Amino acid sequence: MWAKRVMVALLAAPVLLLGPVPTAHAAPDPSLTVTEVTVDRTSVAVSGLNTVPILVRVKGVYDSTEPGDQDRTVYVVLERTSGTGPLRWMVSTNLALQPGTTIQNAVWSGTLNVPSTATGTFKVTGVMPRTFGVFSGDMTEPTPFDGPTVTVAGYHLPKVTASVSPKVVPFGSPYSIRWAVTDSATGKPYGTRLTVLLGVDAECAEVGGLLLRTDVNGIVTRSYKAADAEWVNCLRIPGKPFDISGLGLVVARPGIVSAVPSKASAPVGTLVPVNGSVLGPPYRCPVILQRLYGATQWRGVSSGNVRQSGRFTVTAQPAYRGLIPYRVYFPTCNRYQAGLSKVFYIRGT
Repeated sequence: MWAKRVMVALLAAPVLLLGPVPTAHAAPDPSLTVTEVTVDRTSVAVSGLNTVPILVRVKGVYDSTEPGDQDRTVYVVLERTSGTGPLRWMVSTNLALQPGTTIQNAVWSGTLNVPSTATGTFKVTGVMPRTFGVFSGDMTEPTPFDGPTVTVAGYHLPKVTASVSPKVVPFGSPYSIRWAVTDSATGKPYGTRLTVLLGVDAECAEVGGLLLRTDVNGIVTRSYKAADAEWVNCLRIPGKPFDISGLGLVVARPGIVSAVPSKASAPVGTLVPVNGSVLGPPYRCPVILQRLYGATQWRGVSSGNVRQSGRFTVTAQPAYRGLIPYRVYFPTCNRYQAGLSKVFYIRGT
């Protein structure tokens, strides 16, 4: 579970994918005791899509007699302490138990592959007695450890952009996304074909997805099914074991509103519920009942919010006798574009 949250945190996105989500009742594995964590380099310089390996060594004890635990691996967790690079976390590769040691007197060793997107300073904050990338669903958190820091000077960081076609995707329609990877320092492509992973929904946080190569301009285009528009779509630049960079997005949707008054006529001053729906649904987004004043001016007279079902209720109140025009306005909210219902009428009597 914790590894999945790190994968989400590593994917820089304009949607809610940044940072770990607190896990209820999570706790470290009580079998692991860490006595020492060392790195063979405390500062590195990295450019572009390269990574620089740092040797990581962990000493400790894993108190277990289970046969399956005797060759258990661990990985080290590092958190950003300063700097403005897009990565908030790094993790080492799965560190293997070294020859001549056992889990009762363990030395685990392996590499931390540092990308340019880690520019800034990171600190070892914990050790996880699991295999990174294997999502078992358990609630284990890293065993805390106050370890060394690593300072990263990153240059020519990758930038991922996306262009959705059409820009606003109608419900029930397929669409395409043109993804591009460029050098953020120059604005130009790296000039070579890049390996990227295109994912939908869980593929943006776990394993899976479509592994593709960009052209030499860093561009790759994918066609998506209509159903894919309901989920996060992403491009990931895979590293070992965590992504070097990436981008996740949800496509824009039209604001499609319908509304019907509960009564076609009512005495002046009477409250008349108006029920309606917005496709999506755009849960908790506002809707505004508008009344026509004069020949052209629409003014808000009541408001509400879209429920989880997509339904909403606002209230009309006929102000005079005669046929009164109303409509429901849905303002732009998150990925949903502004929309209007058809005009309807309530007769004040």
